[in-house]
Amino acid sequence: MTEDRDNVLSFRSGHQRNPVEPEKPHSFYSATLRVFGDHLDLNAITSALGIAPTDHHHKGERKGPSSPPYEHDMWCLDAPASAEEPLGRHLSRLYETLESKLDYLISLKASATVEISCGCRSKDPTAGFSVEHQALRIFEALDIPCDISMTVLDDE
Repeated sequence: MTEDRDNVLSFRSGHQRNPVEPEKPHSFYSATLRVFGDHLDLNAITSALGIAPTDHHHKGERKGPSSPPYEHDMWCLDAPASAEEPLGRHLSRLYETLESKLDYLISLKASATVEISCGCRSKDPTAGFSVEHQALRIFEALDIPCDISMTVLDDE
């Protein structure tokens, strides 16, 4: 991880792509606000934020009949961006969506875990990405760490 002179957070490998090859989309990104804990009033969170969750569940529910029960109540909101858009766009759109509700989200931290789950899925095991520093403001506003999960996909 490096931070260059333009205040861009960069994750890059040492591998350079062949400049003659046309660049194909090989990475997919996501950013999701997750609020989880025990005895959460998911309807109250929806009402306070004025936004329907992308996903939610209660402790003990199951995703499917053979799935283990969920360990916590959870309310999730995916960033309104397509998977092909850069991670910075996901984070900026999530911030713009939630900006007027940041105080409420901060207050939830007294009784729940509030986090932004970021993901990068790539078909290229040497892929990297950059995030503009402005896109990271949601982490500062919520006083939470920036965690990013990287997954290498099979190239099929």
